[in-house]
Parts: sequence; structure tokens; C-alpha cells
Amino acid sequence: MLLVRSPLRISFVGGVTDLPDFYHRSTGRVISATIDKFIYLAIKPTPLLNKFIVKYQSVETVFHPRELSHDRIREALLSLGISQGLEVASFADIPAKTGLGSSSSFSVALMKGLCAYKGKTISKNQAAEAASWLEIDRLKEPIGKQDQYAAAHGGFNIFEFNTDDTVGVEPVLLDFKKRALLESHILLFFTGITRAASSVLGEQKSKIDKNFETYKQMAASVYDFKTKLLMGDILGMANMLHEAWARKKSLASNVSSSTIDTLYQSAIHAGASGGKILGAGGGGCLFLLALPEKHDNIRTRLKEAAKQNSLHDFQEIPVKFTQSGTDILFNSMHQNGTIY
Repeated sequence: MLLVRSPLRISFVGGVTDLPDFYHRSTGRVISATIDKFIYLAIKPTPLLNKFIVKYQSVETVFHPRELSHDRIREALLSLGISQGLEVASFADIPAKTGLGSSSSFSVALMKGLCAYKGKTISKNQAAEAASWLEIDRLKEPIGKQDQYAAAHGGFNIFEFNTDDTVGVEPVLLDFKKRALLESHILLFFTGITRAASSVLGEQKSKIDKNFETYKQMAASVYDFKTKLLMGDILGMANMLHEAWARKKSLASNVSSSTIDTLYQSAIHAGASGGKILGAGGGGCLFLLALPEKHDNIRTRLKEAAKQNSLHDFQEIPVKFTQSGTDILFNSMHQNGTIY
């Protein structure tokens, strides 16, 4: 059996400049960090059944991968030519469609795990590119590459998306005290609103020409954010997040909503210094930076706002940063060239 673990991420600034419609014309840039919330994937052969069993929110049992409804697993198995029976089961610390990059984290874990199942070790960049190919080229999803690279590499990084489709990876070496300081100012809430990133990004992609200068400003802001991060300038980072959220809302009509705006403004009025909705927008998680002594007041105000807007699944998510990328935690598959 194989057990693969892939982290979720928080993207600070530069998000959506990883869309190929933008970076094919001007370099995209994103700064993000992985968190201690993970996707887990278990992979094992089914030699006595010779069937494909897939377990996620549903359970599928089929004789051939092409019969699977789960599109990522189906296309990954077909593309890798895996035709012998196999069982794949996935588990997650956080539900899907929350803006934390879970879909791409799953894809990185899947491609890395299936390659290991075939006896092939792939690098972090290769895992990120394999997952990007699966989602963007094979499944034609209107997304970028930032989440795949974040999940594959782990830690704090700047990702640069070049016009020739290459991706530069620059680790941001944050010392323990600065990381702990940042963690002490973070509040993360699941709004209770879920959405598929592709449903939000479609309109953003269609308006890239109109908003091209805004995208360039978003990409250019990344190194300024890095400087503030390394200095431990929490207020400076919070102000940049606030500005980035305002820019992002201008990109498409479905990035925010009256409910999301109410939640965000409630947090600001309660003492938050700045923040944003994570991921493509339209729902998911609200990320805030605030002085620790303001946290209780922010929690109270947000719970009240969530109740008034009938957000029954609204809840806080405790979070820490992690340096871990996508790792194979356990592999008993290959011994002396034989699959067990």
C-alpha cells in the first residue's frame, strides 16, 4: 500500500496572475505558504478482484478506469496506462471548495502516488507539472499552476510563472520567531459557502484584457509583500492584503457577494487590520490578520454576522504553517521489483 500526504495552502498576494492567459504575455507571480491541513491518499492493488475501487464522498467499483465518474482519478489512471485492479481512497482535514487549494493538492498527491505505484520517483517540480497537466491540459479546467506548485514544494515560496510556461521557485526563508509572530496574528474562518474555482475563474479569464494593468500590479506586489514578511511588518502585510482583495473584487462580478462583503466588513469593524477571501473567490475561507487582543471581538462579531446570514457551517479553522510538501509517508509496494 501507498500513503501520500499533500498540504493545503494560503495564498497571500499575486493570486490569479498564474493564469496562462496572463503569464503568456507578462510574468505572473504569487507568494504563498502551506498550512498544517492535508489531503491524504491511500493506493493499493486489488489482485484478487481486478477491479478499480475509488472511495471519496462516494464509492465507485468498476472494471476499467474509463467507467469512473471521478474525473481526476479516471484521467490519471488512463494517462498512466494503469489497467490492473487498483483501490484509491482519499481523506481530507478540510472539505473541498474552501479556497485552500484542495483540488490541486489532491491532484499532486494522486500523480505522485500513482507514479510511485508504477515504481517511478518524481521530483517536486515534476509532481507539480504532472498535476497541472492533468487539470489544465487533460481536464481543460480554467485554472493556473500556483496551487500545484505550492502543494508539491511546501513552505513559504514565491512562484514566478514565465511566458515560456516554465515556473521559477524561490523559497522564502522565514525564521521561527517571524513565523510564530505571523501565526499569532492570523484568523481563518470557513464561511460555509462553497464553490468550484473553475466557476469563478471563467469570468476572470474572459476579462483579462480589460483588467490587464490590475493583473500586472498584483504580480508586482509580491516582492513588496516578501519584504514586509521578512521584517515581521504585520500591519504592512495586512494593508497589502486589504488592497489585494479590493483589486481582486474588481476582476469579476462573482469574486465576492453581499454576504461575503458583510463578513469582511464585520471583521474590519471589529478590529481586523486586513484580509481577503482565499482562492478564486465566491466563497470558501476568510483569512484575516489582526492584533491578538482583537481576536475574541472579531470572532464574536463574525459569528453574529454568520448567524444573521444563515451560514450554518461557518466556523473557525485553527492553522499553523508547515514546511512539508507532498510526501509519500508509507510505501510497501515495491520489493525486489515486485508489487505486493
